[in-house]
Amino acid sequence: MPVQLLKIIKGKSETPLPSHLQKEDLKRLQEGFDHTNKYFQGIVILSYPLTKLRDGTDFFKVVLQDLDNVHRSSRINSINILIYGKMAEDCAKIIRHGDTFVVAGFKLAKSPTARQDGRHACHLEVSEEAGSAIYIYTKPRTNAASETASVSVAPKYAYTPLNHLKDGTIVNLYGVVKFFKPPYVSKGTDYCSVVTLVDPSNVKLTCTLFSGNLDSLPKIYKVGDIVRFHRIKIREYNGQMQGITSVGFASLTFDGTVGAPVVPRTSSKVYTFMDEEQKTIEELRVWAASNLSISGPAAKLSGVQPMLFFDLTCQLVGKAKVDGSSFLLKVWDGTKCPYPTWKVPVEARDLEGEKVLLHQLRNLTVDILVYDNHVQLAKSLKIGSFLRIYSIHTKQASADNEEVSHIEFHLHGGTCYGRGIGVLPESNPDVKELKAFLESVDLADSQMESMSSVELDGTFNSVTDLESHLQRCQQLSVTVLTDHQDLNNTELKTILNSTAPQQYRIRAKLRTYKPQKLYQSIKLHCSKCNSLQEVPDGENFDLILQGSTVTAPNPELHNTSWYDSAMWTTQDQKQRKIAIHFVKCDEMLQQPEDTLLMIEGGTLKEVWKLTKRFKCVIPVRSTKDDLELLDLSAPFLLQGNIKYYGCKQCSTPKSIKSLSSIAAEQRSSWEPTEIAQVLGIEPLQYVFIMKFTLVDGTGALNAYLFDYEKFFQIPASEILTNNFLQQKMEMTMNTLCPPGRKLDDLPWLECFIKSYNVRDATKHRVYYQIFDTTVAEDVV
Repeated sequence: MPVQLLKIIKGKSETPLPSHLQKEDLKRLQEGFDHTNKYFQGIVILSYPLTKLRDGTDFFKVVLQDLDNVHRSSRINSINILIYGKMAEDCAKIIRHGDTFVVAGFKLAKSPTARQDGRHACHLEVSEEAGSAIYIYTKPRTNAASETASVSVAPKYAYTPLNHLKDGTIVNLYGVVKFFKPPYVSKGTDYCSVVTLVDPSNVKLTCTLFSGNLDSLPKIYKVGDIVRFHRIKIREYNGQMQGITSVGFASLTFDGTVGAPVVPRTSSKVYTFMDEEQKTIEELRVWAASNLSISGPAAKLSGVQPMLFFDLTCQLVGKAKVDGSSFLLKVWDGTKCPYPTWKVPVEARDLEGEKVLLHQLRNLTVDILVYDNHVQLAKSLKIGSFLRIYSIHTKQASADNEEVSHIEFHLHGGTCYGRGIGVLPESNPDVKELKAFLESVDLADSQMESMSSVELDGTFNSVTDLESHLQRCQQLSVTVLTDHQDLNNTELKTILNSTAPQQYRIRAKLRTYKPQKLYQSIKLHCSKCNSLQEVPDGENFDLILQGSTVTAPNPELHNTSWYDSAMWTTQDQKQRKIAIHFVKCDEMLQQPEDTLLMIEGGTLKEVWKLTKRFKCVIPVRSTKDDLELLDLSAPFLLQGNIKYYGCKQCSTPKSIKSLSSIAAEQRSSWEPTEIAQVLGIEPLQYVFIMKFTLVDGTGALNAYLFDYEKFFQIPASEILTNNFLQQKMEMTMNTLCPPGRKLDDLPWLECFIKSYNVRDATKHRVYYQIFDTTVAEDVV
């Protein structure tokens, strides 16, 4: 029997291995050595799903760690085992992580993924046809103290400080969370989370983590939490190290509070945590308490103010669909908002939640409207669950038929400033504290207090009081300051008479802006050489594509190990030859919505058709030896409606073969920045460039807006192809600078500006730029 399941009882194998087999050491597994009658033994640390190759053969991949190398200094202590045919199917049924795995009669071959996965330079190929044999040792599934299996030896991991990270490596590390974005649905089907880590080396590492399983991402609840990442890939981009998920990525998260229990948060049922690692956690806690600015507890509803961004820990008591792009969450934290709150109108039949409880809490709950990418997660939340909602925005408004303004709660779309929703377990200390407080709330008293406060808040002594109140509402700023709250307002006259560079907080009105045709504000910016250029039009791209059809696709470049190719001839008079190359992921073709493809000989119309069905499209042409990108005047990548361009001055395009390194990964996310990096492209970013003329009664000042998506909360990359976003931007500008209105009737803008010097051979000028400011009003 090629695959045998053996037991270890009282430290000995129930059935011994064949006597002619001799154990082979990992370091001797090299090409040129004789491995006949040899076997390799290791512990299973990773296994992949059973799949089928193109010819229908079953395929199963296992990663073994060499127990003899666990305590050695060698970084390479694991190897890939590739199993084919009936043996693959048998192994997939019985293998468990932690089992001891013995393989004999194997074939040794060079591993094409060794550089990416950090494992042995060779892999072992096993099949029944080759006469291979596999022995899997496992102890009986009991907890008898007398039974001990060899798998009880836990691997000892080495951890890399953040200042010792190197490009292209896969490492294990510890870090303290300085910033994070709760998991959100990416443009593909995976969930994504962004985490910025620091450690005592005073180096910062930003990690972008993807997973199709929400539970497998780190369970981070607040800044200051401590994470342990195993097998995270390090990439260098723009001189900064970045972390991305790789095959076998795993994480543990710990509360960063000094003195809190050291209990890991993870969805994995199998993980190692050594005694010495507890000391690491405690040392990081002490270091973070002294060196990291960790905010205090999240705000309470009783402490909210208009025009505020805050985090809220609360319980969900109701939810309802509002429309296609927004969703309602009814929450409470046991305290009462000091302002009248907005009640989102929804049909009673659409509101989920316990009706009696919703009625009892009607004066203590607030309605939070969540938008866009947060809707999917909001729909999945369970009534009664405890949440931490990050970066909620409160704004003051009044409906046409209301005399009194109210507070609205919004969780805007996007993930800027860590916007998102996190579900907290009942074991969380903040949840335990909140539950105890909620149980102590006297609902009868709160309802009486609520009624009297509403009546008082809604009463004005005279028409003059009402007019005064409404006038104050009109004077509220329509922008929000996102940082530097310690700066005081400065008059424009003072700024104009001051030297540069400096930073200021101002309160002014927008008298005029340029360009008036808002689509003209979109430019392409290179962060490396700081150059700006116009966005090329579609006609230019079409001409480049037509020029590339002169060179016919080279059939010798088709159907490589990392992409499959298809070619046909058009039926028109030109009889063009078109080739499409479907890039595989870990040797397997993906679903169309997850696929990257390359096209040769296509027209602009054909390229756009492909972008509607496939995730990414790269236009290429054939050379004698390889495929290559088109001229950088054309986009190097198309994704949806967005065209990604590279800087001609800063890019050094590499061979298309460079993409094979990403294709070898088990879950290729095909992110534009990652594609650009491996292809040697310095990507250009879409930006808004506008000139605002600001006035405040003491002077007038021209300030430039240089923004990717922060100010308008609209991605500059999408504005040219999205009519809805164009209308939203136009309505925003009409709110900031209403056409036909007198200066006195314009709304106030609060914003930060910074002055800077520009010198050339003959002139010196001072310019001003808006920063750390975002539009607060929803104008659509």
